[in-house]
Amino acid sequence: MAGDLQALVGGMLVDGSGGPPLANSVILIDGDRISAIGQVGTLAVPADAEVIPTWGLTVLPGLWDLDVRLSRLGHGDPVHWDETYLPLAERVVMPAAAQQLLRAGVTSARDIGSPLEAALSVRDRINAQRIPGPTLYISGPTLEKDPPARAHDYRWSVHGPEEARQKAERLARAGVDLLVVAGASEFSDAELMAIAAVSHDTGVRWHAEVRHDADVAAALAAGATGLLDFGTDLSPVLPQAAQTGLETRAARNEPVAWTAGVSALTNYEWLRQNPGPLDDVRWREGLPPIIADDVRASLTDIAALNAFETPALRRAVVGPRLRSARAAGARLLVGSQAGLPAHLQPRATWQEIEALVLDGGLTTAEAIRAATLEAAILMGAEHENGSVSPGKFADIIAVRGDALRHIERLQDVEIVLRHGLRYR
Repeated sequence: MAGDLQALVGGMLVDGSGGPPLANSVILIDGDRISAIGQVGTLAVPADAEVIPTWGLTVLPGLWDLDVRLSRLGHGDPVHWDETYLPLAERVVMPAAAQQLLRAGVTSARDIGSPLEAALSVRDRINAQRIPGPTLYISGPTLEKDPPARAHDYRWSVHGPEEARQKAERLARAGVDLLVVAGASEFSDAELMAIAAVSHDTGVRWHAEVRHDADVAAALAAGATGLLDFGTDLSPVLPQAAQTGLETRAARNEPVAWTAGVSALTNYEWLRQNPGPLDDVRWREGLPPIIADDVRASLTDIAALNAFETPALRRAVVGPRLRSARAAGARLLVGSQAGLPAHLQPRATWQEIEALVLDGGLTTAEAIRAATLEAAILMGAEHENGSVSPGKFADIIAVRGDALRHIERLQDVEIVLRHGLRYR
């Protein structure tokens, strides 16, 4: 329990800062904080500490996922899901998704596009240790033009500058951690400026969810501080206006954080060829069997899902688009969109990290930093979280094998601690 002394002993420590790994590491934990770091033979383990062996494991900071959809569980029919299970988001769905993420090694997450009251409740219950889950940051509903009527609980429509201001203020005053505008190019300049003004006045930053390439330039011109998703356009290179916007921010030493969410496409292609991972019991944890069975039934024919527009064509340009964004100065971070159809919570985050390596050209060390310290910096939590350092929260995971050599080892999580409490 937090409050006791613990010692992680023996593993190779990758501390999240991007520095060299530390073999035969010893990490001392006092309560919910890291108290000391050293090596076997040089850092003594207190006699009254609980020793957690980590020999043969890679030890690293708890992962961050900056785009999860906790109110969705990968169901293949979004209309059926909204009608049947969205009313259960606060009590059943979101707590189960949060627990699954935590046990998969995600100790901090940013939930996008959930019903406001449900998101606030789940975040607060996790903070009070009433339910298990990652440290949660929330956006509440996204702001957009003309969402479907069935989605009014988690996608709020905006028509005119005054409504944009009112709804942004309502979210900010409720206590969300960020505002999300979906499809910025569909908004008028006045509407975007109204949202930006609320962001400035309240200190709640706003990000743009990209649906088309034109959204990038429109959002950055209006002052968005980050981007989500990659949209459905098929150009292998971002348009010049988008590149210029990214380059301008980078030149000011204010690189735009972009969580592309490309692993949902990769996952779809993998499962279309081999649906075996859908029978992994981990994504059923915390779910009533009737809901888990319905999710599984909805994914019986992966190839028939219509949730992803032109998936094969989009998948073919993922790598060039990631490299184009990075070359223009974007800071690629980890946001998996866990919860989209067939994109199950226990699998999504490591798949997104892997995509940044295989498609985006990041080294494994860069990808781990993007999933840990860089994410914490974006959320203003770097003094408390994001790396394995004395004085920070003991958010630590350990995975089987050498994750610096084989990034996919992040799927084999053996140990999970959040704030010193062990969940795996």
